Amino acid sequence: MKHEFAYEEAQRHLKQRNRFAALSAVLGLTSLLAVGAAATREESVILVPVTTERLTLGSGGTDAHYLELVTRDTALMLLNRAPESLDYWMEQVLKVADPSAHGSLKAELVKIVDEQRGSDISQAFVISRMEVDPQALTATVTGTLKTFVGAQVIASQQRSFEFSWNRRGLSLGLTGFRQLPTETEEENP
Repeated sequence: MKHEFAYEEAQRHLKQRNRFAALSAVLGLTSLLAVGAAATREESVILVPVTTERLTLGSGGTDAHYLELVTRDTALMLLNRAPESLDYWMEQVLKVADPSAHGSLKAELVKIVDEQRGSDISQAFVISRMEVDPQALTATVTGTLKTFVGAQVIASQQRSFEFSWNRRGLSLGLTGFRQLPTETEEENP
């Protein structure tokens, strides 16, 4: 009797072991296929920009149109500011900053905040054209920069700004921006 019971128990354990071995083999094969597919496939992310078109960013390089859209949004965010929203403004600009440039960008932004805080000076920027270089990851934005004191426009000038970017994986990070000199400023330093 004990012998029959032990035999049945051994058969039950053997069947259970075989089921676990088969399950392990299936899971191992699935994992191997998933790793192989992930390693050989080009990585891409589907972006949801504020346009009606569909964009994707692949691991092969940065698309000029995507660089233009990112620069456009960043330029408008960076160059349109009012004293009431300076803290939020700086926080949003730093969110698009590349980690390697975070400190230097924050130092530049703090200077702007210190100059503008407590004043009635606001500025607005209207883009008229943009040139992008996806190889160098730079973009030049040209437009009209208007300066206001209260509701009155005190200056309206054609200005150009250069934005520099760095690519980390599938995202772009702002590494710097600067106002380019006008033709008259270049002639009369």
